[in-house]
Amino acid sequence: MAAEVRPRLTVLSGPSGVGKSTVVAHMRKVHPEVWLSVSATTRKPRPGERHGVQYFFVSDEEFDKLVANGELLEWAEFAGNRYGTPRRAVLDRLESGDPVLLEIDLQGARQVKESMPDSQLVFLAPPSWDELVRRLTGRGTESAPVIERRLAAARIELAAESEFDTTLVNTSVEDVARELLALMAVA
Repeated sequence: MAAEVRPRLTVLSGPSGVGKSTVVAHMRKVHPEVWLSVSATTRKPRPGERHGVQYFFVSDEEFDKLVANGELLEWAEFAGNRYGTPRRAVLDRLESGDPVLLEIDLQGARQVKESMPDSQLVFLAPPSWDELVRRLTGRGTESAPVIERRLAAARIELAAESEFDTTLVNTSVEDVARELLALMAVA
């Protein structure tokens, strides 16, 4: 009898504004069985975001407890807010055989690779630097200083592309979602 193949944890990362959320939303519309980990964050909700759906919105004190108790697989501070992946939910889903996807930043991807070396790291790259700048400034949800911080972080993140197992260039949401599903071996 062949050994059962357990799904690998797939980590999708890339610079802010590259379209990670858009790709993941499209992919999950087509393949809802792909489980996307919901991160905890100290950031305030944007319009339309709901607690437990896009994020678990927590206070700084609650986040401190999660970190202190080792309940986060990874966590990072970004643009003045903290984000982290609840460990137990990810491990439970992998144990039950579900394909699991994390959509996190570079720092988080590095932490996951360290604690789960068999995870698959996928880098989502923009078609060009100019396109990334256009996407970040076109959102209209952040102030100029926040956009500048995101662009500075994006330069660092783009330089780390070689640390990833695979790079996908986001020229088409549909194509990238299909390529990501293939990497995750979701039929």
